[in-house]
Amino acid sequence: MKIKMQDISKSFYGVKVLKNINFDLEEGEVHALVGENGAGKSTLVKILTGIYLKDSGSIFVDNKEVNVGSVKDSIDLNIAIVQQEIATLPNMTIWENMFLGRELKNSWGFLDVKKMKEITKEKLINIGLNIDPDIIMGTLPIGKQQLITIASALLWNKKVIILDEPTSALTTKEIDVLFDTIRKLKKEKVSFIYITHRLEEIFEISDRISVLRDGEMIGTNKTSDVEISDIIKMMVGYTMHDRYPKMKNTSGKTILKVDNLTCEPLYRNVSFELKEGEILGFSGLMGSGRTEIMQTIFGIIKKDSGKIIINDEEVKINSPIKARKYGIAYITENRKEEGLILDFSLSENIVLPNLKAILNKMKIIDHKKQEKLAEDYIKKLDIRTDSPKKIVQTLSGGNQQKIVVGKWLTTNPKILILDEPTRGVDVGAKYEIYEIMNELKEQGVAIIMISSELPEIIGMSDRVAVMHEGNLRGILNKDECSQEKIMTLATGGK
Repeated sequence: MKIKMQDISKSFYGVKVLKNINFDLEEGEVHALVGENGAGKSTLVKILTGIYLKDSGSIFVDNKEVNVGSVKDSIDLNIAIVQQEIATLPNMTIWENMFLGRELKNSWGFLDVKKMKEITKEKLINIGLNIDPDIIMGTLPIGKQQLITIASALLWNKKVIILDEPTSALTTKEIDVLFDTIRKLKKEKVSFIYITHRLEEIFEISDRISVLRDGEMIGTNKTSDVEISDIIKMMVGYTMHDRYPKMKNTSGKTILKVDNLTCEPLYRNVSFELKEGEILGFSGLMGSGRTEIMQTIFGIIKKDSGKIIINDEEVKINSPIKARKYGIAYITENRKEEGLILDFSLSENIVLPNLKAILNKMKIIDHKKQEKLAEDYIKKLDIRTDSPKKIVQTLSGGNQQKIVVGKWLTTNPKILILDEPTRGVDVGAKYEIYEIMNELKEQGVAIIMISSELPEIIGMSDRVAVMHEGNLRGILNKDECSQEKIMTLATGGK
């Protein structure tokens, strides 16, 4: 099935977010759509799927003009979308989620539960998930939920599938399974619109790349005709010579020591040191125990045994409040559910971890102090907003991530734990976050960074610790780091 979007425009509250966009999709093609946060990518595909209505322009399917006035219209046209934000019902089973609103019935008119479970099992196996369809969705890791959402889109034999940041929560192995599935479906003439900030991926899986910037189509190229540097220049409007800012070796004395930390069945006998002014990367496949170790250090998860030593003194951390007293800040991988209160303003989110700083003598919030503190961090972190009173939910992913970083920086941490700090963030905002990390490093802040992106881990870390199934397999110095060495350790090799 071929799609053509011609002269598509869209405005919100008088602000034009799409300006006469032309975009087309060939049968059996993977067409990557890239751009910085706020460029208009999601708006364009939401128009194609009937979530938003276009202000002007035309949509053609197989050379015939069609009206996509609702989500039902797009479903009837055999178009499916897998949204960036996972939209599942956490208290229902896998099979119930997959067949929600499209339940199968037997000849008696009752739900055919057995058949729905069988189909669900088959589709899950096709994408590498050999799990029970009766499992409650909310008990699964985010990565598995993401794969199940993709399996749901494949369930109904759609001709066009839109994947919006499909790999943001997937491991390397799960990404390989997804790409194999895409290649298989391409041979069956299924077409994909692929939206991602991970530029390496589009060079592996796409046939063409279109770049949006500030609501305008900058250009479309065959993937084989361009390089990553060309795409970055089209996205940001200038040449970015380095994807990772140059780092100085600022390592000082050991500030944190973890000795034989154990919390079965999550991880065991984990030992490492962290120095002032150092970035220690933590790599490993999803479920390897990286996040759980950091949640133990921050007092969210209780350890079974082992020691946490800060400045040569063993400490007992049984809550985030206690962790804060020792100068530890933790930036979660799930900013929307754990890092932000989305319907609060920017300033309200920024001051949350440090309310003492904005209280007056009567211990009442001083709103002038609140606005001043927020404005200081808006300027310091270059958060793009027209007001500190802006509701966080309305801001782009990159700006939301800067707010999560900013709120913890107000506490002046000595140890900063960053869990997937650039997930779902565009290349320009990523660079800005890297520069913030470097500034903190130069100020002597000790940083632990968990990341599933190997180029990021290698580009930003002074040393890299690699986890596999709850075990720390090794710690590599910067000059030893390579994707091959890290993946060997992450998969249990030596």
